[in-house]
Amino acid sequence: MEKIPLTRAGYDKIDAELKQLKSVERPAIIRAISEAREHGDLSENAEYHSAKEKQSFIEGRIKELEGVISLADVIDPKKLSGGIKFGATVEIVDEDTDEEKTYQIVGEYEADIERGKLNLKSPLARALIGKEEGDSVEVRTPGGDRAYEIIKVSFI
Repeated sequence: MEKIPLTRAGYDKIDAELKQLKSVERPAIIRAISEAREHGDLSENAEYHSAKEKQSFIEGRIKELEGVISLADVIDPKKLSGGIKFGATVEIVDEDTDEEKTYQIVGEYEADIERGKLNLKSPLARALIGKEEGDSVEVRTPGGDRAYEIIKVSFI
């Protein structure tokens, strides 16, 4: 199976969620199912069905997170050199609108564009990989071609 690239912060976040699910959420839902069973007829017990549905979701999420952790390849971006690579925080400016944005290039499981976490496989990230401060990149997007200048690169 293919390794999943993660930053240390991304790995820690996934690990914390997994521990929360196993030590808090799972026991709580087991108690809720037990209490719902005590109310009698399960065929018409909405609390029971709701709790079972939530249990199914929790167990599925636990399996998913365990899979991610088992395949995790934690990469320290500070040890990488030579331009923009995985884990780099990149400040760019749109050459048409002068709008500045800052993104960190991360793996699929950490990606969250609203928080400035850019998926390594996205068109913008692929265009930035290997480039240096001062370089310009052209990116083909669904809304048309965009040009960006790289203002700053850091490995936090």
